[in-house]
Amino acid sequence: MTYQFALVGNPNSGKTSTFNQLTGAKQTVGNWPGVTVERKSGKLRKAKEITIQDLPGIYSLSPYTPEEVISRNYLAEAPIDAVLDIVDGTNLERNLYLTLQLLEMGLPTIVGINMIDLLKRKGIQINFEKLSYGLGVPVVGFSALKQHGLNKLIDAAKKKAGNGDSVVVYDSRLEAALAEIKALLPEEISESKRRWIAIKLFEGDELIRQQVTLTPSNEKELAEIIKITEMIFDEHSDAIIVNERYEFIQQLLALATIKEEEYRLSLSDKIDRVLTHRLLALPIFAFFMWGIYFLSIQTIGTMGTDWVNDVLFGSWVPDILQQLMNQWQVAQWLQELIQDGIVAGVGAVLGFVPQIFVLFFCLALLEDCGYMARIAFVMDRLFRKFGLSGKSFIPMLIATGCGVPGVMASRTIENEKDRRLTVMVTTFMPCSAKLPIIALISGAFFPESSWVAPSAYFIGMGAIVLSGIALKKTALFAGDPAPFIMELPAYHLPQLGTVLKSAIDRAVAFIKKAGTIIFVACIFIWFTSSYNFTFDRVGEEESILAFFGRLLAPIFAPLGWGTWRGAVATITGLVAKENVIGTFGILYGQSGVSETGTEICQVLRGDYTPVAAYSFLIFNLLCAPCFAAIGAIHREMGDSKWTWLAISYQCGLAYCASLIVYQFGHIFFEGGQLTVGTLAALIVLGLLLFALIKRPQQKNSPLLQVVGEVVGGEK
Repeated sequence: MTYQFALVGNPNSGKTSTFNQLTGAKQTVGNWPGVTVERKSGKLRKAKEITIQDLPGIYSLSPYTPEEVISRNYLAEAPIDAVLDIVDGTNLERNLYLTLQLLEMGLPTIVGINMIDLLKRKGIQINFEKLSYGLGVPVVGFSALKQHGLNKLIDAAKKKAGNGDSVVVYDSRLEAALAEIKALLPEEISESKRRWIAIKLFEGDELIRQQVTLTPSNEKELAEIIKITEMIFDEHSDAIIVNERYEFIQQLLALATIKEEEYRLSLSDKIDRVLTHRLLALPIFAFFMWGIYFLSIQTIGTMGTDWVNDVLFGSWVPDILQQLMNQWQVAQWLQELIQDGIVAGVGAVLGFVPQIFVLFFCLALLEDCGYMARIAFVMDRLFRKFGLSGKSFIPMLIATGCGVPGVMASRTIENEKDRRLTVMVTTFMPCSAKLPIIALISGAFFPESSWVAPSAYFIGMGAIVLSGIALKKTALFAGDPAPFIMELPAYHLPQLGTVLKSAIDRAVAFIKKAGTIIFVACIFIWFTSSYNFTFDRVGEEESILAFFGRLLAPIFAPLGWGTWRGAVATITGLVAKENVIGTFGILYGQSGVSETGTEICQVLRGDYTPVAAYSFLIFNLLCAPCFAAIGAIHREMGDSKWTWLAISYQCGLAYCASLIVYQFGHIFFEGGQLTVGTLAALIVLGLLLFALIKRPQQKNSPLLQVVGEVVGGEK
């Protein structure tokens, strides 16, 4: 017999850890039909006949976010044998709210109380039998971290499969109203769904109202039932349901839980007194990020990267390929393509895999131990002062891995203006594709300075904060930020398996990208840098690429890196940011220089000054992201005009920031002279400062009104 189980739970309840423990590495990842929210499914390790579907982490089944809609639709429509509701045992009141909604749907539910190993430390005792009696479903205590009780959870799910007869009973006055609403529903609605639909109609769920067809007389009667009940309770209908759920939970917890020391500070609370301190939180976070970049860019990661660049792709791979191609008598042009194009370009990108792995291993440690959830809380305090919501930090945190899911994560922000603003600035965070650029510039020009690599992270953060200040003062984005609520999980030791899997998955994704998009791009770059418009083999200075590069180079001259190679590398970076390194690997590899990382650094130091190189880094960090991320921006904006506005803003800010850094840095650190570019940088700096300190926009100016109408009609 086969089983289909759905795994449901709040964010930070341990749902993902439970899923990983149950399924191991036998997981498939894809997107939900019609949307781009990631889903995971896997076979149970010890029983291949059981498939577990990991639903997005949610707080409720209200249709406010894509995750909530997806989870609710799946639970309502998919053939599920049982629902495994993962509950954080240290925060029962908040987590059981979702449990009650699952029971309202009449689903065969098993409640798994996770983190029982932490309950004793917090002085909490749970009577699982009483809790099970009150909910009317099996309740199993377990620990995903310690791998205790997981077998009991699955056994309970097997016994409960297909049996969803539990009913949560609320106040008799509300129950009377729900019974009357059930009588109004069409006969074709099954008995198992009638109560849930009645509750949803009562609380004004728009999706259910669209799905359920009532006669005009029944619509009128429904409105009267709701109005009378609201008068009885003196509350709005949706507030009545919320209050009844929480009152039920409070009565249940009073019956089934004992708190030995109500006011005893847990170890997590004591740690949080330091790590989330109003004054110390940000310096501590800065120190952690400096340490992570120091390990990945300056020390451990660099040792691996040097070996890959200088040994693996510097001698081993080229020598072996050369011998094989000579034996097989491969044509000269094909040998050059493979060695000077593919190996030089893709190899230059793959050389940074060790640094990427170390970076994401360290970030995964912070995520798994619970620290990153605190940073979201800390950043909410900072962001709200500048007009952004703490919810905006979650997409930005995700964007450190890849800008595409980071942009997509903005869907959880209900306020449309906040969501669009978040989409516009999220890609300022340095993703894994930008890490090779950071590593190359810091290693080539600032080998003794440990501040350069982490400064890229804080430049991204600074661009986000300053953008929030300036853009929130315009009519397009004005308004109060949306409230931010999230659970802070208890600190715990990271699971090495989970951390390694996270780091390996991200490194593998980076390698796959190098083997597809970057592979093709490197072939194109090699061809256009080796041939002219008549397809004759020429030196790169007379090539097609050099021609177009020289046309674009003057645009970047005020930024200090107006060479045709720098211009071409930046443009190819729009396809994929890794192409910046691949382009340098090919172009400098054909300049009579071996493509090893050390020698490329030497040539770069001959073409650019340190300030110009840092300006190049800033521009490529802040300018428009890769094509894939731009596509994600377009999907989330839902409008081409908004998309072009976002891209224009990103490129414009990148240009202005690079201009200011180079022009003033060249004068103060390299003894440069005052030029027209310096005057332009001074004017730009003045305009940026004015945008930051001016008063918030109260009424639309004619210009802003026109812009608002162009990009979407906002006024």
